[in-house]
Amino acid sequence: VQLQASRGGLVQAGDSLRLSCEASGRDSNRIHMGWWRQAPGKEREFVAVISWNGRVSYYRDSVKSRFTISRDKARKTVSLQMNSLKLEDTATYYCAGTTTLYLSQTYNSPRDYHYWGQGTLVTVSS
Repeated sequence: VQLQASRGGLVQAGDSLRLSCEASGRDSNRIHMGWWRQAPGKEREFVAVISWNGRVSYYRDSVKSRFTISRDKARKTVSLQMNSLKLEDTATYYCAGTTTLYLSQTYNSPRDYHYWGQGTLVTVSS
């Protein structure tokens, strides 16, 4: 499975930005997909994940009600709509996919993921 993320960008605090990630390859529509991010000098952290069928999603607490993860009908493109962006959302965002069976096991460690896209930088300025 290959993952190709869209370009991030520079936005102001309070603005919105949408990231997309397209999966290709065998069974790419049957893996859970998520977003992780890594700020300079910090560990990579979980942002959101959506199940392979698009029915279930989880978010880190700090982005709940602001970010929405979604999946298209073909289940190969996953988007992350980010609203009300804050300075602390500045990071390199990574699209990732996992064949881990249970979605509840996919937000604790990046080691739970088997496929990674290239990182895309999101910078939120004041």
